[in-house]
Amino acid sequence: MKKIAALFIIFITTNSFVKQDSAFTTGEWFKLRIHYGLVNAGYATLEIKETTRNNKKAHYVVGKGWTVGMTKLFFKVEDHYQSIFDKETGKPYQFLRKINEGGYTKNQEGFFNQDNNTVLVKDYKKNTQKTFSVPENVQDIVSSFYYLRNYPGIEKLKPGESVAIDMFFDDETFKFKLKFIGKEDINTKFGTIPCMVFRPYVQAGRVFKEQESLTVWISDDDNRIPVRIKASLAVGSLKADLEEFKGLKHSFKIKVK
Repeated sequence: MKKIAALFIIFITTNSFVKQDSAFTTGEWFKLRIHYGLVNAGYATLEIKETTRNNKKAHYVVGKGWTVGMTKLFFKVEDHYQSIFDKETGKPYQFLRKINEGGYTKNQEGFFNQDNNTVLVKDYKKNTQKTFSVPENVQDIVSSFYYLRNYPGIEKLKPGESVAIDMFFDDETFKFKLKFIGKEDINTKFGTIPCMVFRPYVQAGRVFKEQESLTVWISDDDNRIPVRIKASLAVGSLKADLEEFKGLKHSFKIKVK
């Protein structure tokens, strides 16, 4: 059941599609339902709060994921993510990753020095700390996707083209790459929603069937929020759908037939 935990990460890492003006604001919150067919497996949420860093107002994002029902009995997941990043530049100041996925636990906090291109990671489980060199404009797993939501020019991508950024995760930096597939209207509990369709590149093997095993539908409006996520896994598949939302900065676009 590690694929449940993987989809929580997918949910966070695919809340990441862009427009030049700000796509979000303080108070934005939404929830996705993760399911096998009609069976609920769990939920994931992201919420934007506000805090202060270096005498400047900053975004403070909290992400949570958890299993429910029978899934929780077989594979309990309680994931908690946080990120604090600059409102103007999108550069992260700090991140937190505290997870319990079927007994596999992590409790880490990272502190970015963007001037020196380093991140100090404190591992509270292992009682260690280490400083890593990172590229300029690196993002953490949560801040990267808000950064991408405001990334200029993605709306001009043609099918087959992609965009990539540097992301720091699990004590290393890697390229997070998204390929634009095209546009599609999908039916949801809210009605028919026009979407942009992307495929993030993932690591094939233990969890995912192949590199392009993940498909994400993002609202084709000024909010750019995830509406649907579908993952083809090494064994079976999972799906997540937008369940609830509030505090969007822009009107949510729904087609009327």
